[in-house]
Amino acid sequence: MSTQDQWPGMEKWLLVAVLGLEAFMGVVGNSLVLLFKVMCRGQFCCRYWLPFISLTLSDLVQEFLSENEPLCSQGCSLLIISGSMLAILTGGQRSPWCEVVSLLKFAFITSSIGSIAVLCVQRLIGMVFRGSALFVVMATACLASWVTGAVFGSVPVVYAWIRYDPAEMLCAVFWEGSYSDMSVYILCAFSVCIFLPFLLVFGCLVLSAAGCGSSGNSEEEADLSEVAPLLVASYTICYTPFVVSELILLGRMDLSPAPDWLRTLSSVMSYLDCGLNPLIYCTHQNFREAGLALLWTKMKPVSEPVLTAIIQH
Repeated sequence: MSTQDQWPGMEKWLLVAVLGLEAFMGVVGNSLVLLFKVMCRGQFCCRYWLPFISLTLSDLVQEFLSENEPLCSQGCSLLIISGSMLAILTGGQRSPWCEVVSLLKFAFITSSIGSIAVLCVQRLIGMVFRGSALFVVMATACLASWVTGAVFGSVPVVYAWIRYDPAEMLCAVFWEGSYSDMSVYILCAFSVCIFLPFLLVFGCLVLSAAGCGSSGNSEEEADLSEVAPLLVASYTICYTPFVVSELILLGRMDLSPAPDWLRTLSSVMSYLDCGLNPLIYCTHQNFREAGLALLWTKMKPVSEPVLTAIIQH
């Protein structure tokens, strides 16, 4: 089925408008977040900046990759959201860009949940265990989440399971052969890349809520990591349709995918998460005030002394 048949008339333009809004929110929001974190780092407390940077970069690159298909560097091509918007208008995505987008989308999903997991662990163990050794461990964990996502994302590319899906508005994984191959891949990928980090996140949040770890110390200065529960809630809500659609596929012996509307919803909601994270950061008062102060200073014109008269004595 072609994209034109899948999205006739007003539905197509409504989706383009929604994706355009999500891309704008993500690009502007995450760019401002990076600016605030660099320019205002002394004006708010952020002890665990590494997972925040990793998460913000993942969101920003996911916004930026895939608008144009020829080149993937120097800002000439933008990835996932803009690529879906362009695919709706032009009728699909071509190889090899099709395979690249599919691989990187899974890498971004995995790196996002991995960064949140690292943030929750750091927030739980806190200042007591801070040191160069811990930093190396956490940096390795963030890097491992990116690499793990890239590895699992490359498996469908190697086995040629990738083709354009009009419902998801991008290239996705389809199985036309063995159910056992599909079930083994989904179970392994989700267990390692999503379920295991999510269990780690959930465990850390429960321990933090019970007063364990440094996050339970109310005497410390308010840290940006206080937004971690909101980040987890946003990620869970936005990626639930994606997980449900994959579980439906897992339960169908004939290898038929989930309904079209659910696959479309999974793409729209996963894109929304990239734009919501900057808004979540702004719920932290010190971060919000530091960012507003920076923007106000940049926008406020600097008054220069002007010579208006000369008095001769």
